[in-house]
Amino acid sequence: MHLIDGPVYVFRAYHSLPAMSAPDGTPTNAAYGFANTLLKYLAVAKVTHAAVAFDFSDKCFRNAIEPGYKAQRGEPPADLVPQFDLCMQLTRALGLEAFALPDFEADDLIATLTERLLAQRASAVIVTTDKDLAQLVREDGRVKVYDLARDELRDADAVRARFGVDPEQIPDYLGLVGDAVDNLPGVPGVGPKSAAAALRCFGRIEGIPADASAWSGAGVRGAASVAARISSIVVTPSRTLRMPLLRSVMSPSLTAFCLIWSSLRPSKTMRRIGRLISMTSNTAVRPW
Repeated sequence: MHLIDGPVYVFRAYHSLPAMSAPDGTPTNAAYGFANTLLKYLAVAKVTHAAVAFDFSDKCFRNAIEPGYKAQRGEPPADLVPQFDLCMQLTRALGLEAFALPDFEADDLIATLTERLLAQRASAVIVTTDKDLAQLVREDGRVKVYDLARDELRDADAVRARFGVDPEQIPDYLGLVGDAVDNLPGVPGVGPKSAAAALRCFGRIEGIPADASAWSGAGVRGAASVAARISSIVVTPSRTLRMPLLRSVMSPSLTAFCLIWSSLRPSKTMRRIGRLISMTSNTAVRPW
């Protein structure tokens, strides 16, 4: 099953293509670019089963925990707002499932779908550029992340090579280093190398000791300073440290989809994709 992070490619299309509009004036550049990205990926990867997750809005439960979450982004552009619904409509027109649920982000829906699919003994490829979703990668190879822009399929070893930690440690890693994209500050003065070394040695944020003498085998330069910085945050509980942890969603629609996914017939979808690609083959489109 291919699980596609819709918002990533909607925003990418919006910012990479010039303004376009339908005869009635509805803006369409993001929808057009998203459609091309989706069609190309489905065709090139020979996808037979897929679902696309979207954000329900620009606010979610994380904003109640940390009001500054993604605050630096501001409101989405007025000409982009109506195109989110267009992108969901075209996803369904292709015969694919499109999901969006109030109070949750696309990442949480993908995490939920992945969990349910694994319970059905399926495997998943998550199509995204989002660092958060690397936490879902499995050591047994049943869940991998594919980055369209870089044309990279990442398994657990690739996640370790990129971040220096195991996939399941990604929430702790991002909790320590922060994430500018999501406006999460992390622990001031703790960089990627120190965070990765600490987590390799101690496992989780909560397991990182304040006593610098316990850091002798961690291989961290300035261990005493790093230990003190992390300890000051952990001792005074910071809810933002757990913000990157994806949350499973209780949703009958997600559960039902995962129960029947293997019986869905891909032929109708693939015929539609083939026709659309042939119709747009002479149109100049920017690459992924």
